[in-house]
Amino acid sequence: QVQLVESGGGLVQAGGSLRLSCAASGRTASSHTMGWFRQAPGKEREFVSGISVSGEVTHYADFVKGRFTVSRDNAKNTVYLQMNSLKPEDTAVYYCSAGLRVTINPAGVNYWGKGTLVTVSS
Repeated sequence: QVQLVESGGGLVQAGGSLRLSCAASGRTASSHTMGWFRQAPGKEREFVSGISVSGEVTHYADFVKGRFTVSRDNAKNTVYLQMNSLKPEDTAVYYCSAGLRVTINPAGVNYWGKGTLVTVSS
């Protein structure tokens, strides 16, 4: 079992930045790929970013490329999502995910955090 706890969400103006953190715990946490999904009101959950176990391979959805950066600190069992140049359309609940492989399909995720709300005002 892997437990995930997100933090760092909040209210920010358009053009601003936030950094989300996700602390993982559990015996096998450090051996899982990790990632971020988001879900806006009335919309389906969608892939944002993923990172391999080593941290050497990262993936991004097209709509965040060049603005968001994912990283992980395996010594702390923590993954981060640095979000810059935020837009109102980035408003959503952001969920941390963990699994055996990076996947863009929510159905392929093994573990979820409870989410943290990011609100971007115009």
